[in-house]
Amino acid sequence: MKHISSLFLLLLLVIAAIGQGLKINEHEYFEMPGLNVMVFYDIYPEGHQGAVGIIQNGTRVATNGDLRLEPTPGQWQPIPKVGARTVVPENNELNVVCWFPDTAINRKGFNPIIYPDLSFVYKVRVIGEGSKFRILVDLEKPLPAEWEKQVGFNLELFPGLLFGKSWYLDGNHGLFNIQPNGPMEKDLHGKWQAAPMATGKKLTIAPEEPAQTMKIESFGEPIQLLDGRFYHNNGWYVVRSLVTPGKTKGAVEWLVDAHVMPGFVSKPVVHVSQVGYHPQQEKMAVVELDASVSSPEDLTLIRYSEDGTQEVIQSGKPEFWGKFLRFNYFRTDFSKVTGEGVYRVKYGDYLTEPFRIGKKVFERDVWQPTLEYFLPVQMCHMRINEGYRVWHDLCHMDDALMAPVDTNHFDGYIQGPETLTDFEPGDQVPGLNIGGWHDAGDYDLRVESQAGTVWVLTMAYEQFKPEWDMTHIDQQSRIVEIHLPDGKNDMLQQIEHGLLSIVGGYKSLGRLYRGIICNHLRQYVLLGDGAAMTDGLKHNPELKPGEKTGIESGIADDRWVFTENNPARELDVAKALAASARVMKGFNDTLALLALNAADAIYRAADATTNRRLTVLKAKVAIELLLTTGDQRYANDLKGLLTADLLKDSDIAAHAGRVLDKLNSSEINLAATESVKAYRQEVDKLQQENPFGVPYRPHIWGDGWNIQSFGVRQYFLQRYYPEIFDDRYMLNALHFVLGNHPGENTSSFVSGVGSKSVTVAYGVNRADWSFIPGGSVSGTGIIRPDFPELKVWPFFWQQTEYVMGGGATNFMFLALAARHLYH
Repeated sequence: MKHISSLFLLLLLVIAAIGQGLKINEHEYFEMPGLNVMVFYDIYPEGHQGAVGIIQNGTRVATNGDLRLEPTPGQWQPIPKVGARTVVPENNELNVVCWFPDTAINRKGFNPIIYPDLSFVYKVRVIGEGSKFRILVDLEKPLPAEWEKQVGFNLELFPGLLFGKSWYLDGNHGLFNIQPNGPMEKDLHGKWQAAPMATGKKLTIAPEEPAQTMKIESFGEPIQLLDGRFYHNNGWYVVRSLVTPGKTKGAVEWLVDAHVMPGFVSKPVVHVSQVGYHPQQEKMAVVELDASVSSPEDLTLIRYSEDGTQEVIQSGKPEFWGKFLRFNYFRTDFSKVTGEGVYRVKYGDYLTEPFRIGKKVFERDVWQPTLEYFLPVQMCHMRINEGYRVWHDLCHMDDALMAPVDTNHFDGYIQGPETLTDFEPGDQVPGLNIGGWHDAGDYDLRVESQAGTVWVLTMAYEQFKPEWDMTHIDQQSRIVEIHLPDGKNDMLQQIEHGLLSIVGGYKSLGRLYRGIICNHLRQYVLLGDGAAMTDGLKHNPELKPGEKTGIESGIADDRWVFTENNPARELDVAKALAASARVMKGFNDTLALLALNAADAIYRAADATTNRRLTVLKAKVAIELLLTTGDQRYANDLKGLLTADLLKDSDIAAHAGRVLDKLNSSEINLAATESVKAYRQEVDKLQQENPFGVPYRPHIWGDGWNIQSFGVRQYFLQRYYPEIFDDRYMLNALHFVLGNHPGENTSSFVSGVGSKSVTVAYGVNRADWSFIPGGSVSGTGIIRPDFPELKVWPFFWQQTEYVMGGGATNFMFLALAARHLYH
């Protein structure tokens, strides 16, 4: 009888789901419990985030459903232009008009891929049919015959969920393998491509996993199941059908049936800091529930004792906060709990990872990994050892050749019609093969990243004076040994390393470099040891290709150095140079003097009279120069620069707080105070936008870095305007990064920090599905318009990339600030 009742209940749930079916909601995407279909909502197909996408049972499983010109396109292949989305309610349809231009080129502007005589317009139509949906592609006119075997509709399947799962395609069956396997075959142009895993009319994906099972049936050309990772390590599995020859309406037609779990409701998630809390600080558990849930269960705070016993410390229903994104959020304040120990939060069957409450919670294992691991691993022009491990060998000792003029580099660098130096294009520029940190996973040195890192490290050292020596750094032998103290402060050594690059470039070029980066796309996509990018020997055009001497090579693989006229960027770098000169004094006096002189020269050369942004930046440089030198000239300059209008900018007001006592100006004091009061009101409104108390507004990338920058500003505001700001929002920013953020993945954004953290990240070791301790990823992004996502996948730069100049170092600053508050 009980068995019959269970079957009857299951039948009712299935009938209810079918009865609801896919409907277009107010956000203009298809929705039913357990299934969403987005139609050209996201705008980043290069990052596997665009066109037609599918969220199945609470997880995004497919994306980029659109016409493409290659079977398994990569990041730089042509993509169509996209028009406006149209809603056809009477047909339960969403459609978008797209087109390929006459010349389809990649978005990076390098090595354009040209398809002559190809220009066509088409419409992608998605129609909800109960719990299924139909995808149709209508061509404005038939394609040229030679293109009918090249243009097809692709849908990309997320590999991370499919490894080890199975598939059927008509009479064929197989597994989704962790690595891409042969065979390969030549395409129409004689280029090797991945051979389809199978071809047929009806594909079934993961039949053994009900939450992932999906069926795709083609009513036109057969389906090809392809592995997109042969040429592109960051590729996904691809389902593809060519357009039907000679056909325009319904040139592609698929019926997609994504299985929905009966009675699907999003699983509860509880968000807390993965590190923990000081007894005196505010503590908030945020509960994320399905939008259909309005009455929460009890939430319980459990303390675990040394003998393994559990004690319920607090229990009760969390308070409703409101709806944010697609979820209902509830919160429980447990700030009154101050007993030291290890805790977990329980909600229904959900248990958070363990976290601590203790007076020493920020003393160890929080800010240190950034200084012990991440910064050393990112160091350029060095060999990085850790015990038996070599993170990377001595690299880029052949830096750098002057970039060619009139060059638009594939990573955004632009060299104009002149080199702006005494060097000609292709000349060796000395003094650049020292110092600096690799930015992100592409091994380039952006001057703003170098300067941003130097400035934050300087502020951290100046404000908190952390005494930490866990790394041996030898600039003469170019060797770094992680976990081998050398008697020198690690933070000061890192500041020195950044300055060696910036100042070295300034001395050689007579100006700041814009960036130093590889000159070929094959180098840019390198996954592996950065020392393998070049041969380490300076290029000599007089040598034959492949010919080498002890110090020179005929191979032109040296990185390029770019320059630019950009007063704003120059002033931003000058701010870091001026500040760092303070902490370098007594540590490296020569470097301190060179940095200070360069900062002053850039400051004096900048004309900020007609540009508000330049005025703000020049004022920031003057603040640092005044603090470094005490020279009254800079104080006098600031009295002219810091007008009441300029001080309306809360950022400059925060900076100015450090020198108000040196300016002795009641007018500036009043203007700065009024600005900060107004900003406090603005921040109070911002923190009410979501239950996490931070300004979370991601565009494409996750917003973790911006929130960390916000937190750093909050520190200076509460430090220098304590009557207006307190530490609440600064700590909110810190704990957002440490796990109190939206989405099912509750990991700390800082690898190796906290009981659960991002351990598959987009760093230099991403191909190994690994991480660098202390690196801070961009974090949870938004699949438009309302789905938070942080996938376990090493190639999502918009979610899990490490960067220099504001990522990990800003986190380290915040963690040190929290330690300082309660020390």
